[in-house]
Amino acid sequence: MLQAMHTYIILLRAVTPTGKNKVPMAPLRAALEQAGLSNVRTYIQSGNVIARAELSQPALETLVHEIIKQQFGGDIAVLARPVSYLHAMLMRNPFANADPAKLYFTLLAEIPPAHAVSTFLAPGYAPDQVQVIDDMVYICCATTYSQLKANNTFIERKLKLPATTRVSKTMTKLVALGIETEQIAAQPSALQP
Repeated sequence: MLQAMHTYIILLRAVTPTGKNKVPMAPLRAALEQAGLSNVRTYIQSGNVIARAELSQPALETLVHEIIKQQFGGDIAVLARPVSYLHAMLMRNPFANADPAKLYFTLLAEIPPAHAVSTFLAPGYAPDQVQVIDDMVYICCATTYSQLKANNTFIERKLKLPATTRVSKTMTKLVALGIETEQIAAQPSALQP
């Protein structure tokens, strides 16, 4: 049974413009539209997609994963969330006053168990700051992300969950594009590609 139409932000783990996990955005958009998604947009070349779908989040993640595997050959983790959910997570950012260039969001595949979060946070990461709220790890870097101990791979290993990280500027832009997509779709004269 189909769900109501939702606008999703779809994040692909470790996509690169060249090399092993190469997924060209224009062919991906076309493949997703062919599979029935609408209003498909991509943002930069690192695996950021906005699309509308009448699918549940798990069904959408599975669909996008299979399309990438079949058409581009990659076995890439796909994490999708409704734009309203990621907007709420941005509003909950515990480091809202930090320099956006030093602020990162790591989305987890699911909410980790409380004991895993406690173990992960126990050692502290000073001078960096790290907090976990639901399925989001908020990171405020003291210096640069490349020097951060709690990077994406470390988080995945410690919390035993697929994860993908975006800098604040990218996540904020994706949410803005998602909201814009919803507004366009809500207009009576909206053209569905």
